[in-house]
Amino acid sequence: MHKILLISLVLIVSNANAQIHPVDNGSSVQFKVRNLGFGVTGSFTGLDGKINFDPNKIQDATFDVSIDANTVNTGMEMRDNHLRKETYFDVEKYPRIKIESKEIAASNKRGQLVFSGKVLIKNLSRDISFPFTAEPVNGGYLFKGSFKVNRKEFGIGGTSTISDEVEIALSVFAK
Repeated sequence: MHKILLISLVLIVSNANAQIHPVDNGSSVQFKVRNLGFGVTGSFTGLDGKINFDPNKIQDATFDVSIDANTVNTGMEMRDNHLRKETYFDVEKYPRIKIESKEIAASNKRGQLVFSGKVLIKNLSRDISFPFTAEPVNGGYLFKGSFKVNRKEFGIGGTSTISDEVEIALSVFAK
């Protein structure tokens, strides 16, 4: 009986150590898109979710993280308010933008991992895959990577002055 209790306790503790949560302060979600030939950058805050990560068990890692779409910030309040409307992010109807892993795997490049999963914007889901790093920092991990999406696949914006391709850069600290 004592062995079963001890094994159960070890499993609970080892699983608890693997689950970490994103920390909004110390994390950044940034995007870059071309508009009228000029680069426009912006960011989001309001990071939330769960990350299961153990560097010794990469195959068991999972990411389920979202951001608050209402926090879009390009440094221009008028543009940000426009981006919150129905034609772009429609934040009243779709308040969160989500990324969820299907598989985390080791990369053939030393120190890199590969995220395969989905991004969900305005209730539209698309498959994504991108390399990222996981660096131990201050009792947690700093995950960094970037990927590109086609904004039109998510019903974002309609003008031809904006590039279809948007680059998203993630720097997520989880503890």
